[in-house]
Amino acid sequence: MPVPPTAEEALRERLIGWICAWLLLLVWTSFHLVSRFIVRDGLTPWDVAMLRYGGAFLCVLPIAAMRGLPRIAARRLPAILVFAGFGFPIGAYAGYQLAPAAHGATVMAAGLPAVTALLGLAVGQGSVSGRRLASLAVIILGSLLLAVATGGNWAGAWRGDLLFLAAVSSWAVYTLLVQRWALPAFDTTIALGLLAAPVYLPIWWLALPSGMATASWTVILSQAAFQGAGAAVIAGILYTRSVAALGPAATTMIGAAVPALVAITAWPLLGEALSPLAILAVLLVSAGMLVGIGRAR
Repeated sequence: MPVPPTAEEALRERLIGWICAWLLLLVWTSFHLVSRFIVRDGLTPWDVAMLRYGGAFLCVLPIAAMRGLPRIAARRLPAILVFAGFGFPIGAYAGYQLAPAAHGATVMAAGLPAVTALLGLAVGQGSVSGRRLASLAVIILGSLLLAVATGGNWAGAWRGDLLFLAAVSSWAVYTLLVQRWALPAFDTTIALGLLAAPVYLPIWWLALPSGMATASWTVILSQAAFQGAGAAVIAGILYTRSVAALGPAATTMIGAAVPALVAITAWPLLGEALSPLAILAVLLVSAGMLVGIGRAR
């Protein structure tokens, strides 16, 4: 039987979890802004995914050489690769071709705790309290209000929103797998980095549309570093470690500040202005998620 942690060890574990979660918030905010900018200005979603997987592979290869192969059962790797490696990033990049940064941040930040809670309830992995239900209701209301408020400004944005929802649904499945299988943060991230590139890059080279020919080396290298080392490797470790320490509820709710942060910064950086009603919708989503954080603590 495992020895229960002492009070001091439990406190230290939660502290580590919250530090990882707040650092993750910074990476998530940057991810939405950079991803929207890069697919809007030339590269296809398939190109950005290629840079993500290629950058992550180059980042984790020397680590694996020194540390050895990830200690994860081989039977679990396909599910991890499909849901965390491919489903989330490709859905997000494709969505950003059709919808603005504030949409992506709001739908994905709001959708993750909602879908995670519903899936967890469906498979008997967690419960939903009255306060959590109220939180999710406010989040959904804010998301619908955002769609209404910005519907006329970005034609076809609803298609991007559906892709964002598909992306976070994939990530929600991975979140529950992290908890159910007790996946180690470092080994899981290394496994994703090693496996995704060999599977995806040949498909991209042979069959997928690309705008790489017109991209500068500065864009290519910077995106490989950010999407690969930052958004894939560093964020993967932070997220998985936070879920292990805090659980999926607190970790997914920590994105409460993401929609507001992205909406505020996308205005001057990307020129994507929001109406007062749209700003109210973003704040409503953030408020609903903060209610959930209060319960998760």
